[in-house]
Amino acid sequence: MAAVAFIVIVLIAASSGAVFKPGQWYETLRKPSWTPPKWAFPVVWSLLYAGIAYAGWSVWTLADWSLPLAFWCAQIVFNAMWSWLFFGLRRMDLALADIALLWISILGFIMTAWPVSVISAILFIPYIAWVSTAGMLNYSVLRLNTQPIDGRA
Repeated sequence: MAAVAFIVIVLIAASSGAVFKPGQWYETLRKPSWTPPKWAFPVVWSLLYAGIAYAGWSVWTLADWSLPLAFWCAQIVFNAMWSWLFFGLRRMDLALADIALLWISILGFIMTAWPVSVISAILFIPYIAWVSTAGMLNYSVLRLNTQPIDGRA
C-alpha cells in the first residue's frame, strides 16, 4: 500500500507539468543554443519520476519517518511548484529560487539516504544532474528575456 501512495504522490507532482504547460508564451522566449529538444523532457522526467517514487518508498520501508524522508517530501513539493511558477505565473525569477531549493533538497536526500539505502541515494544522482541542467536553463532563459531596468544592455 505504501508503494501505491508514493506512486500517487509522484503522479500528483508530475501532473503540475501537464497542467502548466510551456505553451505559446514559452515558445516566444529566447533560449540558449544548448536547450534540450522538446521530446527529451517527458522522456527524462518519466524515468526520473519512477526513480523518485521507488527511492521514497524504499527509504520509507527501511527508515519510516526520518530525515531522508523529510528531504524527499521537500523535493516533491518544490518539484511540483516549479511548473506553476515558471509556466503558470510566468515568474522565471521565483521558479529559479524554487529550483535552487529543489536542488538543495535533492542533495539533502542523497546525503541522508545514503546510509539507509545506497540504491535510493544513487537514483537521485541523475535527478540532481537533470535539475542542475534545468536550473541553468531557467537562469539562461531569465537572463536572455529580462530587460535591464535602466535600458542599458
